[in-house]
Parts: sequence; structure tokens; C-alpha cells
Amino acid sequence: MTRPTVTRPPTAGFALTLGAVLVWGGQLPVAKAAMADLDGFTITLVRYGVATLAMLGIVVWREGAASLSGGGRTGLAAAAGTLGMAASGLLVFVGLSLTRPEVAVVIIALQPAMTAIAEWLLKGRRPAPFTLVCLVVAFLGVVVVVTRGGSGLGELVRSSPRALLGDVLVFLGAAAWVAYTLMADRLSGWSTIRVSALTCLWATAAIALVWLAAILLGAASVPTGAALGRHGWRLAYLSLLGVLAAMFLWNAGSRRIGPLNAMLVLNLMPVVTFTIRALEGARFLPAELGGAAMVVGALIANNLYQRRAAS
Repeated sequence: MTRPTVTRPPTAGFALTLGAVLVWGGQLPVAKAAMADLDGFTITLVRYGVATLAMLGIVVWREGAASLSGGGRTGLAAAAGTLGMAASGLLVFVGLSLTRPEVAVVIIALQPAMTAIAEWLLKGRRPAPFTLVCLVVAFLGVVVVVTRGGSGLGELVRSSPRALLGDVLVFLGAAAWVAYTLMADRLSGWSTIRVSALTCLWATAAIALVWLAAILLGAASVPTGAALGRHGWRLAYLSLLGVLAAMFLWNAGSRRIGPLNAMLVLNLMPVVTFTIRALEGARFLPAELGGAAMVVGALIANNLYQRRAAS
């Protein structure tokens, strides 16, 4: 007897994906608030350390202890975890300590564009002309946000070199995540949770070493129990929600609606961050809102173009 095919409604997929985007959109404002007492190195270490322990427990429960072995792919998992994930987390959160969440999220939103450029350079997959135009518009939008319309570039360099350095670090962190994505894609045959757990394990080890070096150099400090207690819920948000829960929501939603539809929802992340910052009392210049709209609009336009080309 043939069982009837169960069709999962796309609404559920969009809801799951949107849930992940809402969590990720709130990460930067939450982390920025924790930086009143904690440095970016410490936050990154706690974030990945807690998430890694949870992931390792889940992968052992679902797939057995043997799944913790990298087999012949240990080197690739280590490279993805250290050069990609650890570098991305450290660069983004240390950069965030120097700049504003609304600027950081617009830079991070360039990751799909960075991926297209990386595949062009590494695999020879030249984007379509329309995609190239969208990429140019998106990059120009980031420049508008960072420089507040262009008129603030000289002032930014003179009066806020730390903010400019933070923007550069966030950009490098976003690029490192693209590198992680490309490397992790070569771990085909492993489950998503296994890839995440093993690469996170290497990332946490690398982050711990950098954290110790930062303490010795005076760039970080050992957190006090009082500081950890004050920001306990924020650290739980960044690790258990931002890394663990959001990953499951994203993967489950993406499987239901497909990667192109999922990326369409992901483009809303800057909107979420800007909304949260506005509720916190932040005020934005028209140029900043216009630049963010350029980035989001260009990415959505390119996503819709890709959906049409794939149909």
C-alpha cells in the first residue's frame, strides 16, 4: 500500500526561517549591550564554548560517539573551524566593540554578495550582469552607511578611527564566514549538526588561545562573576539562541522553502537590527537609512532575479 505524500506548507518554512533571522537580527544589539562590562574576545569565547558543548551532546545523542571522529577530514574541519568560524566570530565581535550594531549588520548583509564574488574568483562562475549591478549597488549602500552619506568620511577618519577600524574588522569577519561556508560545503556526507559540532570544537579551541593571548597583551580581561551574572541572559541568547537554536530553525526552514527563498528572508536581518536599535532610542541620519535600503533592496532584487532564472 502506497502511503500518501505529506506536503509541508511553505508557511511553516517561512516562519522557521524568519525565526532564525529575528534571533540573528537581535544578536548585535544584545552583544553591544554586554560590552559595557565584557570585551569582544570574552563574549566570543563564551558564545562558542557554550554552543559547542550543547552541539557535542546533541551529535553524540543522535549519531553516537563515533561521529566525533573527523576521519580523513580532520584537517578540513580544523581549517574551517579555525580559519573560518573562529576568525569570523572574533573579528565581528571585536569589531562590534568599536563600531555600532546598525553599521555592523549592514556590512554583514554583504555576505551573499561576497559569496558570489568568491565563487567567481575561485570557481570561475561569473555572475549575471544584473547580479553584478546589484552587487555594486549593495557595496555602495554600505559605503553610504559607514560614511553617513559620504560627507562624514573625513570626520570619521579624524575623530573616530576606532569606529572605522571596527567596520574593517567586521567586514573581514564577514569575509571569513564566507570562507567557512565554502570550506564546510566540502564536508558533504556529514549531517549538519556533525559539521557544526566538529568545526565549532576547533573554533572554540582557537578562540580560547586568542583569548589568552589577548589577556597577556592587555586587549582582554578575565571577566568577574558579577559581570557574567549581569549579562547571563545576554550570553545565553548569543550562544543557545544565536548559535544553536537559530541554526536549527534556519536549516529546518531552508529545507522546506529552498535556499533561494531562505536567502530572501535572510535579507531582512538589517531591518530587524535597525528596528531594535530604534526601540533602544538610537537615531539614524537619512543617509544611513537610505544606504541600508540600498543594500537590502539590491540583495532582494538579485534574489528575485535568481528565483526567476531558476524557475
